Amino acid sequence: MEKREKKNDNIFQHRLEKHHDELRWLYMELYQNGDMFAELCSQMYEYYNCRSKKLKERDLKREKGPDWYHGKDMLGMMLYTDNFAGNMKGVKEKIPYLKECNINCLHLMPFLDTPKGRSDGGYAVADFRKVRPDLGTMKDLAELTEKCHEEDINVCMDFVMNHTSEDHEWARRARAGEGEYMSRYFFYDNEEIPGKYEKTVPQVFPTTAPGNFTYLPETGYYVMTTFYPYQWDLNYRNPRVFNEMMYNFLYLTNQGIDIVRIDAVPYIWKELGTTCRNLKQVHTIVRMMRMIAEIVCPGVLLLGEVVMEPEKVVPYFGTVEKPECHMLYNVTTMATTWNSIATGDIRLLKKQMDIVNQLPKQYVFLNYLRCHDDIGWGLDYETMKPWGIKEIPHKRYLNNYFTGKIQGSVSRGELYNDDPVTQDARFCGTTASMCGIEKAGFEQNEEAMNTAVREDIMLHAYMLTQSGIPMLYSGDELGQVNDYSYKNDPEKCADSRYIHRGKLPWELAEDKEDVTTVQGNIFQTLDRLEKIRRQEMTFDKDADVYTYDVHDDSILCVLREYKGRRFFGIFNFSNQEKTAWMQEKGMYRNLLTGEKAELKDISLSGYEFRWYGN
Repeated sequence: MEKREKKNDNIFQHRLEKHHDELRWLYMELYQNGDMFAELCSQMYEYYNCRSKKLKERDLKREKGPDWYHGKDMLGMMLYTDNFAGNMKGVKEKIPYLKECNINCLHLMPFLDTPKGRSDGGYAVADFRKVRPDLGTMKDLAELTEKCHEEDINVCMDFVMNHTSEDHEWARRARAGEGEYMSRYFFYDNEEIPGKYEKTVPQVFPTTAPGNFTYLPETGYYVMTTFYPYQWDLNYRNPRVFNEMMYNFLYLTNQGIDIVRIDAVPYIWKELGTTCRNLKQVHTIVRMMRMIAEIVCPGVLLLGEVVMEPEKVVPYFGTVEKPECHMLYNVTTMATTWNSIATGDIRLLKKQMDIVNQLPKQYVFLNYLRCHDDIGWGLDYETMKPWGIKEIPHKRYLNNYFTGKIQGSVSRGELYNDDPVTQDARFCGTTASMCGIEKAGFEQNEEAMNTAVREDIMLHAYMLTQSGIPMLYSGDELGQVNDYSYKNDPEKCADSRYIHRGKLPWELAEDKEDVTTVQGNIFQTLDRLEKIRRQEMTFDKDADVYTYDVHDDSILCVLREYKGRRFFGIFNFSNQEKTAWMQEKGMYRNLLTGEKAELKDISLSGYEFRWYGN
């Protein structure tokens, strides 16, 4: 026992020594408080000691192969615990289904305790060390992660760093007038400073939650609330806030969490006279968080939620010498993908992919079609301006298209935060409903359904073609459509995002083996595509990836090259028959059918795709 403890101490000390000087320098730069830094180091040691033997072994293995998450076998799924299987124990029972879906990265959407009716979908955390009671307990979480690890499934969770719920103990004590806890937030006794912030800080929800401050009449104070009035922004100028949040982070990783999604990471440092977005101190905090993880739990990855244009996203990777996040969301590409569907024009998508493909190969993006959130149309309008496209009319067109208000549109969905002043809005809906499966099913139109399913599968094939980690949204593997029942729930009816957060109708899964059904066709085709992706060497992380011009602005062609092998993914983003004009020498194999063909002037039906390899 003593020998093992000494070995553990040596491992911790070695990791600490590796990072100590930089960590201390950054900490002191922010806080100038040596005592608090000493406390942080002491607590890191305690959390390391509390880490289970199995997790420590997992850490050591991943230290030896730090690029383990770069593999072409990675495939994720994001889901709400209650919508998927009722509770944590239910998810554990559904692991065989996840294995059938080829999933090895499970993102459990927010499950920590939140106030009923003021949860923001789980992002208003009242207790970082308590699972929402209807979902289970911390013990249930630890048992679920352990079972997932046995099945080679990594578990991801959201860590909400920017704010707490107003029901959090800190907030309750701050509301009661305790100075120490008021200093953990942004409290002001008059409008002067809040008014100065409002001049430079954009509003996140201008229609549903205007402004960045909320007045608390019972206290006579204003408190900063960037998102909703019940979500109070944390003040990271206070070292106590940083330390305690790091302790929460380490506590949660000790429950077996493999990937920590840092929610709203660009917002976490505030400075008067700025937008309070992407400030340099944010990068300091993320860098420190990365080092703390590498000291205590090096098997854990950081996933940054940065919903911004590429030039603001990429810095969150840090540098090769001083890395920050391990992974980031490929947000702009996702929005541009749906723009390509609405316009039948891939020019902007092609440019976007060219930018991403030129980035260093060690940068890992999570690629997705849909997630729990709305779709914002923050596209590259400067690029589109010479094409005669103006921002406001185009956003209006996209929203009209995806809500089915334009003739020829098959999409069904609803707007989110529709602003009558700016005429700006975001969009909500499932992949299947956006592709027309909902409409075709309602009309019982077989031909329209075949087209809709073809569009749905084409988009998933395109997502799987990209470099990085593809993420499915639960239900997409079965063509789940919008759920309008949220309108009857007083706690949800004001938030249209619940339209794509419906319970998984498990009866759909009963048809997953029958390819003559919508569910079976989608499920089985995705299964084949996912397995091909794992087998083909051209999907290796070190492959060179390019877009390939086929002289038709409706067809995206992606070329992957690796060790003399070539792969072509050809995708028709229009509902019309099109020709990919190309003249490649040699024979290529259709990876889905096995048929061999020359890649010369390939005809594609509406929304058809092809995967070829030599």
